[in-house]
Amino acid sequence: MEYRAAERAILERGVEWKFEPTLDRIAALMDLLGSPQRAYPVVHIAGTNGKTSTARLVEALLKERNLRVGRFTSPHLVSMRERICVDGESLSEERFAAAYEELAPYLELADSQGRRISFFEALTAMAFSVFADTPVDVAVIETGMGGTWDATNVADGTVAIITPISLDHTDRLGADVGTIAGEKSGIIKPGATAVFAQQPLAAAEVLMRGAADAEAVVAREGLEFGVLNREMAIGGQLVTLRGLKGLYEDVYLPLYGGHQAGNAVCALAAVEALTAGEDPLGIELVRQGFAKASSPGRLEVVRREPTVVLDAAHNPGGLEATLDGLHEAFDFAKVIGVVSVMADKDVPTLLDLLEPVMDEIVVTRNSSPRSMPAEELGRLAEGYFGEDRVHVIERFDDAIDRAIGMADAEGEFSGTGVLITGSVITAGDARLLLKVDR
Repeated sequence: MEYRAAERAILERGVEWKFEPTLDRIAALMDLLGSPQRAYPVVHIAGTNGKTSTARLVEALLKERNLRVGRFTSPHLVSMRERICVDGESLSEERFAAAYEELAPYLELADSQGRRISFFEALTAMAFSVFADTPVDVAVIETGMGGTWDATNVADGTVAIITPISLDHTDRLGADVGTIAGEKSGIIKPGATAVFAQQPLAAAEVLMRGAADAEAVVAREGLEFGVLNREMAIGGQLVTLRGLKGLYEDVYLPLYGGHQAGNAVCALAAVEALTAGEDPLGIELVRQGFAKASSPGRLEVVRREPTVVLDAAHNPGGLEATLDGLHEAFDFAKVIGVVSVMADKDVPTLLDLLEPVMDEIVVTRNSSPRSMPAEELGRLAEGYFGEDRVHVIERFDDAIDRAIGMADAEGEFSGTGVLITGSVITAGDARLLLKVDR
């Protein structure tokens, strides 16, 4: 089977954003496969924002310990293969196709029993199977949506990380952060270690109750561990982190923003919790591991002259962190935005957050069928920016060209930058069009 055929077969199983509160189908499929998700320890990650970056940071530290690491994240930026990684590398097209071909008879059997396996369930099963066959020493698994009913929750995480919780997918997960936290806390399994990023009070209370019910060991950012100091550095920041087992000073993190420092210290605490013994990880291991970390599509500089930054922020909490990081790390005198969002997001709040930062906004639509039409987004944007500051461009590539042209027209020394944001798909499309290959 060729890669494109495998990709099409998975896509034919429906849309990724379909949410059903059941684990029956994926549990039955995993039984047919021999429960590969139990073949290795799992670091399980849920939360509203920062999951993928945190997964990559956990992976970076584990790799530095000379462990073979499987990483499952979603959604992808450019290729479906990005979701399933071994030792930091996406599956090759050949291995992805072979993995699907091995899985296909089990999918057909599950389907024939009246359990039609969904798009995300199929990818989850593939990831668990690939990691067992490799085999990996540790799997780092990001939930797709929620926690309790997420397909990845057939695994029992030795460590559960809950990244910052805010409002997103409210039609599926709940209308307030407390309800959403209850859904996310479902990944905390009996006897596990629960690592909590800093949370709103309503979310923190629910998470603590969930951890207590599971009799889990709790580690909270700002209490048991935390970021003690941050300084700007070329290409990122220099941080001092207090982990669960030691102090790690002068650690270079090649990522921008305070939110990434928070993700890093949560990753550090998780790896410490996973590591047997009482000794710290070792300062050189942490420095070298984090220095090699990356998080594509997260305040990522993809071009200079003019500087073009792209970010996958798609909800108010994520966008606030992005804009704080942009202000801190980039000394732009003027910002021109390229924005494409999903129609089911809190678009008015996103535009309200963007207005004080973007001097002009180019609105467009990305490659997803869920993308809000450019004309509709333009009408909404005019209510915040005014008609003169809004440019409606239907084609995404033309929108990027327009924004870069506007920045160029300001002059080389004007300090004008371009920010492309609004969705993971938006960031991925921009990486593809701008030919970013790292």
